[in-house]
Amino acid sequence: MSEQINHDRRHLLGAAVMTLTAAELVKAGPAKAATNASFSPLKQIDAGLLNVGYAEAGPANGPAVILLHGWPYDIHTYVDVAPLLASAGYRVIVPFLRGYGSTRFLSSKTFRSGQPAAIAVDIVALMDALKIEKATVAGCDWGARTANIIAALWPERCKAMVSVSGYLIGSQEAGKVPLPPKNELQWWYQYYFATERGRAGYDKYRHDFAKLIWQIASPQWRFTDATFDRSAASFDNPDHVSIVIHNYRWRLALAEGEPRYRDQDRLLAAGPIINVPTITLEGDANGAPHPEPSLYAKKFSGKYAHRTITGGIGHNLPQEAPQAFADAVLDVNRY
Repeated sequence: MSEQINHDRRHLLGAAVMTLTAAELVKAGPAKAATNASFSPLKQIDAGLLNVGYAEAGPANGPAVILLHGWPYDIHTYVDVAPLLASAGYRVIVPFLRGYGSTRFLSSKTFRSGQPAAIAVDIVALMDALKIEKATVAGCDWGARTANIIAALWPERCKAMVSVSGYLIGSQEAGKVPLPPKNELQWWYQYYFATERGRAGYDKYRHDFAKLIWQIASPQWRFTDATFDRSAASFDNPDHVSIVIHNYRWRLALAEGEPRYRDQDRLLAAGPIINVPTITLEGDANGAPHPEPSLYAKKFSGKYAHRTITGGIGHNLPQEAPQAFADAVLDVNRY
């Protein structure tokens, strides 16, 4: 979910930020169930520390778009987005993040880190393995944060970006800042995961837990059991629980990060500006913690626009409003 936000500092930005945001309001209509049942047969490739499972669509020589899912979701977040982009001539890559689906670590000795920098490095390694020099990166939840990090640290690899809930780069220091009680309540699962009981509970009830998060985060999305079960199968990955628990404990500085990502963590802690062309999106019924769009506009120095997608669209925006998400990817590539 979105990085913790120091709400006291938010108000310092004021109305001036509003004038810098190229805001657009997009009518999306009511959320609808997915229409594509699945992807074509998945592919596997060794990339960095992982053997990555991924879906691919569109022409092999088309401009690349990498679509990144979050927690507790999987590649089916984009099951209706990918065909739209493929039909427009894009080469679409949709990978399982570490700890999901058919993605596996190459070594049993590798620490199962869930820190944000590690996930971003995974995707850059995947680009190298697929011989993709530059791509448009797009995502929501953990995937949006990963897209943010790639755009900030490797702008030469990023043609443009689409990010649900905007700028999500944070740090362990930011995670130590207490929030007002009402805001802390939204992060209940983060504190649950900080305990060994929480780890055991998530391991035992991961499917029920994920379904509850789906319901809270997208209160107006009437997804079917079949739609949920299709994604929930990805949580049976043997590294899933370790990755999720480490991610949330790392955010609260309750778990150490891997030394191999120290340089990236140091750069990210400074809250780097993103200069690639960007469109940020937000659903009008997002039930998950998320920042207000006006509060992150200054983080984008390139051509930038924000769109609020209406019609009861929740946190899993690409799956709930696939046309709006695909349109954003197509439009940002024209910037």
